[in-house]
Amino acid sequence: MKLIFISIGLLAFAVAGIAVKLIFKKNGEFAGTCASNNPLLNKEGESCGICGARPDEKCKENN
Repeated sequence: MKLIFISIGLLAFAVAGIAVKLIFKKNGEFAGTCASNNPLLNKEGESCGICGARPDEKCKENN
């Protein structure tokens, strides 16, 4: 039972940390939204679905 409470407490702490980060970030956005720029996730070389940047370009969403 003690382990369950510790686990729930750690999860609550992590969620609270993410919430605080979103509150203080500009426009409440996560940094680095172009996951398709990661070569491990984008093996075909497709453009970003959010901003249209190719894997060799920087994210256009910040502009």
